[in-house]
Amino acid sequence: MSYIIVLTTTADNELAQKIADRLLEKNLAACVSFAPVFSTYRWQGEVQRENEIELCIKTKAKNYKKIEKTIKSLHEYEVPQIIALKIKQGSRGYLAWIDKTLKG
Repeated sequence: MSYIIVLTTTADNELAQKIADRLLEKNLAACVSFAPVFSTYRWQGEVQRENEIELCIKTKAKNYKKIEKTIKSLHEYEVPQIIALKIKQGSRGYLAWIDKTLKG
């Protein structure tokens, strides 16, 4: 089985919670954690500095396309960060929990 962590950022906790809730309702994520981050990036030729909320979505690789579609349908950014990182290793118990949770 292939597991991933999908990362995205939002402008506030309200949207972060909305995305997390939708992913859990659709059974696309086993867990979504989020935390405040400070981002510096280039957008339309200008350097931007923003407080954001980063979401860390734990799931299976087969769910990526549906997760991306769900995030895009809710997101306010023109080009939201949506990237997936492969989980090379993880504790057997945690990965089994992801399997069990996403079977429901």
